[in-house]
Amino acid sequence: MNRPVIIIFTRVPRLGVGKRRLAREVGDRKAHNFARTTLVGLLHRLRRLRGAARVIATAPDHHAKLRAPGFSRIGQGQGDLGQRMQRAFNHYPRRPVVLIGSDIPDVKTSDLRMAFHKLRGCNAVFGPAADGGYWLTGMSANRPSSAFAKVRWSSPDALADTLRNFPRRRIGRLRMLRDVDDAESLHAYTKKISAHA
Repeated sequence: MNRPVIIIFTRVPRLGVGKRRLAREVGDRKAHNFARTTLVGLLHRLRRLRGAARVIATAPDHHAKLRAPGFSRIGQGQGDLGQRMQRAFNHYPRRPVVLIGSDIPDVKTSDLRMAFHKLRGCNAVFGPAADGGYWLTGMSANRPSSAFAKVRWSSPDALADTLRNFPRRRIGRLRMLRDVDDAESLHAYTKKISAHA
């Protein structure tokens, strides 16, 4: 039996590259530190997830400085976000796949287990984000060939647009989380962490 797959979809953290919107507002160093810390934390949590193949889909496609024992690696390739995500799912056509971004500091191992659990009875699962997008998407082997067509990325309509590509399919939802892509969301996250310290 083919194991399910969990894919971290990430840009390799490098100073001055990636998290550009956040970097414009808080500076390259803070944006880099956040991206690196969050990715390392997610890798650690996923190592505790048993029964799933662990994969990192990176941009750029090949980067020698990203060390992630226990994870295989694929490149995201070219195209917009939807094209790159579809390519990642297409690597595993007969297996349930869960794909998660690397900028969600509040995600827990239990969220990922729940995503796989929901895929046993649903064709797809989404973790909605507070900004109208989503921090996780998972699909069973019975998935549309163009799951991310005509999606207005980085808009409040991203999740609604994606769901239109899943007519007559059972959809599961996870709890809403907040991704960190600007100074306001980083401040809110930092304040939350300080309050629980």
